[in-house]
Amino acid sequence: MRRSLTWLKILGVASIVLFACQAVNNLASPANDTPKILSLPTRILAVTDQPEITTPTLTEPTLNPIPQEDQEILVKLYEEVNPGVVAIRVLTASGESLGSGFVFDRDGHIVTNYHVVEGTADFEIDFSSGFKARGEVIGTDLDSDLAVLEVDAPPEELHPLKLGDSSQLKVGQAVVAIGNPFGLNGTMTTGIVSGLGRTLESFREAPGGANFTAGDIIQTDAAINPGNSGGPLLNYAGEVIGVNRAIRTLNFTPGEEPINSGIGFAIAINIVKRVVPSLIENGEYNYPYLGISSYSDLGLFEQEALNLPQTTGAYVNTVTPGGPADKAGLIGGSRATEFPGLLAGGDLIIAIDHQPIKSFSELLSYLINYKSPGDSVILTVLRDGKEIDIELTLEERP
Repeated sequence: MRRSLTWLKILGVASIVLFACQAVNNLASPANDTPKILSLPTRILAVTDQPEITTPTLTEPTLNPIPQEDQEILVKLYEEVNPGVVAIRVLTASGESLGSGFVFDRDGHIVTNYHVVEGTADFEIDFSSGFKARGEVIGTDLDSDLAVLEVDAPPEELHPLKLGDSSQLKVGQAVVAIGNPFGLNGTMTTGIVSGLGRTLESFREAPGGANFTAGDIIQTDAAINPGNSGGPLLNYAGEVIGVNRAIRTLNFTPGEEPINSGIGFAIAINIVKRVVPSLIENGEYNYPYLGISSYSDLGLFEQEALNLPQTTGAYVNTVTPGGPADKAGLIGGSRATEFPGLLAGGDLIIAIDHQPIKSFSELLSYLINYKSPGDSVILTVLRDGKEIDIELTLEERP
């Protein structure tokens, strides 16, 4: 298992994003079910009169179960979906690693994460019925961390899952994850959509040495743990709305496996619907390329250092020489600021194809979901206090 994707800081606390696949050695770690007991702070009240002392009445605890209607929905969902979810066991020199996937079509194509099968030619796919077969990688996408496997399985084992529409997702919407956490096949967990339009690092290196950015990532608090990588994130209609990819955590098991912290990430299904058919047909997928570096968010202090009129938009920090943005005349920063690496004097992109954007992640999501190499876009930028429309032809990511 690849432990660290990238270090990030949230409110001054260092946290780490890790892939939700699991590396397993040949010795099982002992289970530990001892709960931690936390003391609650004592609250002291100042009173002027001696309070009347009464003996509290003991009552039976009030149960607050999941409503019966929701239970029935979840039970039915699991029974319909689980036959289409698979466990993936990757054989390595040091043992095996675990991941998840789901049936994409009746031709035996399985969708999972690229990092689950990266660099591996020998692995098995386990179906919920108990049927097992070897699989073959036929296409990979390093940018969104997707892979398509092909398996020779009888028709009765292939239960393709319905694909939803991630553009319709709302924060707070209930979701379900099904997968193979810690080798526990067919595990189901529930949660909500916690955030939309997040970004993670791609596996593909960009010009200059940094990695490209994977966009339109769904954040969820549904429990995702090692072994969940590549499994489906579903809505209550049983439609796949994302492919589980990674978690952010500081907590680890005694065997040094990351533990869910309530912050998980999934690849939006609308990206999957664009990428997977190309992986099946061509073995690869080409993303549109602008050729700029930017920031996911600008704070007030950065705005002041850059002398920008607003904090919303995608600030062009640098422009890649010879790239589409360079050819179209976009301007990157050139003057040092008090923030290391932040250069003043660049364009601020505030709209694409006349649709306003608030951040680089929104710009990236638009490109990934609606554009392809060779397409033209119109970028509206703020430069020296003036709005300028710039037409740009997108290219393939190098």
